[in-house]
Amino acid sequence: MRIELDGLTRPQVHALLQEHLENMHELSPPEQVFALDLAKLRAPEITFWTVWQGDQLLGCGALKQLSPVHGEIKSMRTPTAARGRGAGRAILDHIISVARQRGYEVLSLETGTHPAFEPAHNLYRSQGFTACGPFGSYRADPHSVFMELRLDGGAPASATSPRDATSG
Repeated sequence: MRIELDGLTRPQVHALLQEHLENMHELSPPEQVFALDLAKLRAPEITFWTVWQGDQLLGCGALKQLSPVHGEIKSMRTPTAARGRGAGRAILDHIISVARQRGYEVLSLETGTHPAFEPAHNLYRSQGFTACGPFGSYRADPHSVFMELRLDGGAPASATSPRDATSG
């Protein structure tokens, strides 16, 4: 299994991201879908990786810089046909490692509340993520779960100070 920095040019990656967007719209109300399309994933503050086994795409994930000390996980996805092979854990470990290298103090994410999101919740919890309040430009909503991982060993950000309103 190899993880590659990805330029978002390959048809397999486009198909996986389309699957991701369609599935998010199936599971959440349209106004609560925060998955990014190709154009938004190409923003300069976002780094995007893919996971491969030979020529088979096993997954993807992105890291968005919200501030010099705060990152957000975006576009974590494993194709339905390739689940259970460890690609999700591999890309999550990679994103956490890069966030630490960049000096981030906190890594946040937003995901859904539908039961189909429970495997993702379990994966994030297994890596030390804990529930938190909305961050950046997100607002509290019954269709969103917010989680964070403190990378600096400090208390959860939600327990120490309000979020920086300009970070999203």
